[in-house]
Amino acid sequence: MIGTIWMNLILGLVGFVFTFLFSLRNNLPSTSLFRGLTGFILWFVLAFALRWVLGFIVKQTANPDKSSGAPGDTNETLGAKVDLSTPDEDEELKDLLKPSPGQGNQGNGEFKPLQPPQLVSKKDPEELAKAVRHLKKE
Repeated sequence: MIGTIWMNLILGLVGFVFTFLFSLRNNLPSTSLFRGLTGFILWFVLAFALRWVLGFIVKQTANPDKSSGAPGDTNETLGAKVDLSTPDEDEELKDLLKPSPGQGNQGNGEFKPLQPPQLVSKKDPEELAKAVRHLKKE
C-alpha cells in the first residue's frame, strides 16, 4: 500500500467536514453529526481502497513479467504484450485499385440519371373528393 493510515484519517476528516457543513444547513445538528460520521467512514474506506489499488498498480509496474520459459507460466503471460503493428498489404490494395480486364468498359460511359416511376393517382377529382368527404363523415 502507498502511504500510511494518516492519509485515510485526513481524507476521512475532509469527508466529515464537507458532509457535516452541507448537512447542517438543512438538518438538525444531531442529524448533521450522524451524517458527518457516516461521511467520515465512507471517505476513510474509499481512501483505504484507493491506497490499496495504487499500491497494487505500483507493485505491478515495479516488477516486470519474468519469462522463465516454463510451460505452466504461459497462461500467466498471455495477453501481457500487445503487438500494435499491422502487416503490409500494399500489393493487395494495389490489386483492388486496378480495374480488372472484364470490368473496364461495361457501358459507353455516359451518365444516365435515375428515373423512378412517379406515384401519381389517375383518378377523377370528383371521386377523390367523395372519398375525402366519406372519411371525414360530412
